Amino acid sequence: MYEIRTELTLDEKLEILSDAAKYDVACTSSGVARQGKQGYLGNSCPSGVCHTFAADGRCISLLKILMSNQCEYDCKYCKSRKSNDIPRATFTPDEICTLTIEFYKRNYIEGLFLSSGVIKNPDYTMEKMCETVRLLRTRYRFNGYIHLKVIPGASEELLYSAGLLADRISINMELPTQDSLTALAPNKNMKTILNPMNKITNTIARHRVSQGENARFDRAVINKHLNNSIFGPSNNNIPISDNHNGQIGIREINNTTTSNEGIILNDHSFALPAERSDSLLKRNFAPAGQSTQMIIGAGNETDFELIKTSQSLYRCFDLRRVFYSGYIPINDDPVLPSVGTPVPLLREHRLYQADWLLRYYGFHAEELLSETRPNFDSRIDPKCEWALRNLGDFPVEINKASYDALLRVPGIGPVSVKKIMSARRYSKITFPMLKKMGVVLKRAQYFITCNGQMLYRIPMNEQFILDQLTDMERPANLKISGPDNSFRQMNLFDDFNLSSTTSVS
Repeated sequence: MYEIRTELTLDEKLEILSDAAKYDVACTSSGVARQGKQGYLGNSCPSGVCHTFAADGRCISLLKILMSNQCEYDCKYCKSRKSNDIPRATFTPDEICTLTIEFYKRNYIEGLFLSSGVIKNPDYTMEKMCETVRLLRTRYRFNGYIHLKVIPGASEELLYSAGLLADRISINMELPTQDSLTALAPNKNMKTILNPMNKITNTIARHRVSQGENARFDRAVINKHLNNSIFGPSNNNIPISDNHNGQIGIREINNTTTSNEGIILNDHSFALPAERSDSLLKRNFAPAGQSTQMIIGAGNETDFELIKTSQSLYRCFDLRRVFYSGYIPINDDPVLPSVGTPVPLLREHRLYQADWLLRYYGFHAEELLSETRPNFDSRIDPKCEWALRNLGDFPVEINKASYDALLRVPGIGPVSVKKIMSARRYSKITFPMLKKMGVVLKRAQYFITCNGQMLYRIPMNEQFILDQLTDMERPANLKISGPDNSFRQMNLFDDFNLSSTTSVS
């Protein structure tokens, strides 16, 4: 049994608990706009906040800490698991408030990302986290962005309080199947993760409808032009389906009903009005939505299982983001990759690219991968891989193709599609014009024609085009996979001569 040291200084606690928080990557720009107001400190900008760096070099924008790395759970992949012999520390709510306000005043941060190990039990932990955020909002009158991690298994009252106090709340799914959770996180199960997600989704929807907004979040404008986006009205609230092993935890979302706009109005949301009696907390429930994180490489899940789960989460729970975190081997365990195994960063990158295709390009998981081809080719991006498997759809004539068809061409993104659609109303598009519009011709040239002609005489052969795209003699590929991979991420403290233990008193 480990012992919690109570004599640690605030700087020592900060060093321990900020380092422990770096393994949670579910942290991006706020997604919520809130202006400053008289008598309050701070505001929230939708495009993000000022940048800082974690000890591992990750660029982050918030004070990202754990309330405690003490944990009653023994998840095999977690550094803070109960069986690990590591320094333990726990912040008090006042200490977190002091750090947040003092760092904000020094312009180090613009908001707070707060998570925690499970102290005693989920309710006790969640109560302490809510107490912290309530103090920030009321006593310290902090109006900035707060992202709060929800502890699975906490009571509905505490989850509702968390949603009213924070801008974004999230529940880490960690692993996409119940079998994986059983093997690697024996204290967790899909029901305690997905049921709160569903209630949070419905409560967010009720608050949005009460403000005269659509129940579901407005995605990128581009999705309004796509005929088959996973966020279209016909795809709302599709139940999570089983994978080929029947492992995904919930097949129905409590008989959720929708209108033609996808409005979710049922009895499966939080309905606890007592929290609203506080005049300082009359705010929307989780205005920046909810997100989740999945660990990559700790279990045996395929890329297909991961992106299919992500697609179901987007459809059923209207999540703002699904984050992917390459597993960092830090624990010795026979069911995990051995310590020293490289972090699967390239695989993580490919999954983020595929996630982008789901959210902004109208792709479906079943188009990108299948049970017979369950993993992405690490040599090329998922969009190129899809195009090579569907050469019958190419080449696409730039001057005639539909919006959806242009968006699926490798090297052409949403901004370029808009420019093409606008420009071709007045003149014929040529290859030099495409280059000026930002089209990446080194990829697009294999899949398009302008006025009936390709840029070069190119055989429509999968192996030939793959060889061209992965040719290591090409300068663009040498920049990525050259013999001298000496690049690294910058570190705020080492590279800018700043101390991680700067006094905040």
